[in-house]
Amino acid sequence: MKLTLKRIARKPGYTIGRLYIDGQYYCDTIEDRDRNLDQAMAIEVIQSVKVPKQTAIPIGTYEVSMNIVSPSYSKKKAYKWTGGVMPRLLNVPGWSGVLIHPGNTADDSEGCILVGQNLKVGQVLNSQKVFKPLWQQLHDRRAEGITLTIC
Repeated sequence: MKLTLKRIARKPGYTIGRLYIDGQYYCDTIEDRDRNLDQAMAIEVIQSVKVPKQTAIPIGTYEVSMNIVSPSYSKKKAYKWTGGVMPRLLNVPGWSGVLIHPGNTADDSEGCILVGQNLKVGQVLNSQKVFKPLWQQLHDRRAEGITLTIC
């Protein structure tokens, strides 16, 4: 399964993107500020540019795991249906625990990718409504292997 995140609006406080599943548009995204980092950069460069909890992850391609329980989401009653498992990006240089999850603004992210509909400037709405079927698709197709390319 191939996910593609195309960043389309880079603003000082947030980044809006479009998420595609196997080439088909699925939803909009919001992330922290894109600081022009690239997965191929030296880790020292990434760490010198990164502002903790305010920086979108580097562009590149990442494996997505649907086999790791999130310590924080496993404790939230609203996500009991996931068993605490959230889509987690692996081997993101300079980051750990990067998830795809619901949320509405960059303030709801600490480097994660939030899904929804970009119906309001600087926000994604209907995040829960968008996330549930996305989670189910990822869960159902996890045996295929899942990658996310951010560009």
